[in-house]
Amino acid sequence: MLQIQNLSYHIGQRQLLNNIDWTITPGSRIGLIGPNGAGKTTLLRLLVGELRPLEGSITKAAEYTIGYLPQEETDFGSGSVLSLAMTGQQELLDMEKEIASIHKNLEDRSGQQAPLLQKLGALEARFGVLGGYELEARAKKILVGLGFTENDFSASLSDLSGGWRMRVYLARLLLQEPHLLLLDEPTNHLDMESLEWLESYLRSFKGSLVIVSHDRFFIDRLADEIAELFHSRLTLYRGGYHFYEKQKALFLEQALKKAQEQKAERERLEKFINRFRYKASKAPQVQSRIKRLEKLEKIELPEQQKSIHFKIRADVQSYKEVLQLENISFRYQSDWVFEDIDLHMTRGDKVALVGINGAGKTTLTRLISGELSPQKGQIRLGERVHIAYYAQHHSEALDMNQTVFDQVQATAAPSLRPHVRDILGIFRFSGDDAQKKAAVLSGGEKARVSLAKILISPGNFLIMDEPTNHLDQQSKEALEQALADYDGTLLLISHDRYFLDKLVSRVIELKDGNLRVFEGNYSAYLDKRETALPGSNPAERTSGLPEAEKNKGRLKKTKEQKQKEALARQTVSGERRELTRKIEVLEKTIDDLEIKKQELERVLAEPQTYQNPQKAAELKKEYESLLAKIAFSEQQWEQAQLRFELVMNTIK
Repeated sequence: MLQIQNLSYHIGQRQLLNNIDWTITPGSRIGLIGPNGAGKTTLLRLLVGELRPLEGSITKAAEYTIGYLPQEETDFGSGSVLSLAMTGQQELLDMEKEIASIHKNLEDRSGQQAPLLQKLGALEARFGVLGGYELEARAKKILVGLGFTENDFSASLSDLSGGWRMRVYLARLLLQEPHLLLLDEPTNHLDMESLEWLESYLRSFKGSLVIVSHDRFFIDRLADEIAELFHSRLTLYRGGYHFYEKQKALFLEQALKKAQEQKAERERLEKFINRFRYKASKAPQVQSRIKRLEKLEKIELPEQQKSIHFKIRADVQSYKEVLQLENISFRYQSDWVFEDIDLHMTRGDKVALVGINGAGKTTLTRLISGELSPQKGQIRLGERVHIAYYAQHHSEALDMNQTVFDQVQATAAPSLRPHVRDILGIFRFSGDDAQKKAAVLSGGEKARVSLAKILISPGNFLIMDEPTNHLDQQSKEALEQALADYDGTLLLISHDRYFLDKLVSRVIELKDGNLRVFEGNYSAYLDKRETALPGSNPAERTSGLPEAEKNKGRLKKTKEQKQKEALARQTVSGERRELTRKIEVLEKTIDDLEIKKQELERVLAEPQTYQNPQKAAELKKEYESLLAKIAFSEQQWEQAQLRFELVMNTIK
């Protein structure tokens, strides 16, 4: 366990952390979130010992180990990919060297070998208990999961790019298996396939986790607690990211209500005092109210980031049939990107197009938009369909001599032209920034101008390739809401899986030149994919290992075994859905009971409540009953969560 007490840290006049208390218990999984610059990385560096607190303390046991993956590349030695990954278990490597040295001494000496043999036996026994004989196999499995192949194991670290060097460092940390693993933006260095493998791996990690990531989906799938760092304060929320969003909104709503009630009470007391201040007959009552006014603790509302909202609408609705692909085949030179694929979309569809890098997602969107033509098959757009296509490199089409405002205004739908300045403000082009010419904009600014142009164009079929790449969290959430309310048709490519999860109702997977359709959002797609395809669980990836290692310990399954396994998966999947519903109901129940409890506490704190002893007694009894109900509901919630984790481990 690691305990933080009264921790404070500042850089110059800038206060990053202020009197933070935090206990990281064994096995806890925490998502550390907050705006850029809030101090999340600073807090991790304090935990690992790279920085020293200016005030307060960080307490842990002497044998407590911490592994830290920084955002930036770190120097951790030279050598091959495999050898450096294995340094995560340096004790075992040292033990292996000592065992080899004793073997050599035994070969070189005759007689007096009993002490060496005794030492060798003890060392080899301990080496085996600690997993030394499986160390290399474990290291290879982790490296393969992170995207390396067998041919990469002997490659020199110096020959790799920064992102791949960070993957080796991550493999080293995972092999180390520390008590506490600190991950600062681990998804920055991973493709989708490696990211899914890492999620699966971390779900079975036995230590504690603290994750800093802009990937909200990654946090939501791993964290059971959210720690929000905002304006130098740390606030803890029990539950994943979805639950945090609901709890924070509820907390703000309750705080606002309480502040309004207190303001009304303060005004009522002040009004009485001002009215009767100079009347001798009312002096006792006035003094009583002055004392009550002094005792009123001022409620400070938590600071909030200004929320931003905008709406987009299709100026002209398309007919029901929007897109029909029939037997489409396409290749650039020799190899086919895909062959004989079909796709059908109707008005109002919101679809995610997913697949590994290089699967052909962007190629397919360019075919639909008309930038490319298929070698075989037909692409038919429905009547009154107007495509608005946001490509990753769409900013190249901007007129460098035109201002931001003029370019967006020129492409805006007539109904949205009066709102161009408001929408530009959402994409951080306020005031004079809207009059900048495109030539002086950064790459990210150009991408945001292109996105704004697409969103307010007259298009009723939006095709968007990585639209969130250059958006901050606020703009991303505003875009999510706008697209959720959009009344046109939407086809999305995005690595932001939380973004997809909130928007789409169908997922199309492009894999090995074929399309597979999954109904539901992104989470449903992952569930169905893992249960539908044998070996599709990312945690079981062995594509980079030799064939002999892939098949080691595997036996061919009979048809009856496969049927039994399929039935078991269906049963487990059904129980998971039932548990999910039960947990949601219990969370809602607990929230409602907490609100009632707070309301009762407010009433019981008022002196006039006790003017009616019978009523006061009834309220106290009701309050005790509420406490019992909350305790019982929390116990049920905890049991359901534990069962849910067991079920998820069964699936894994």
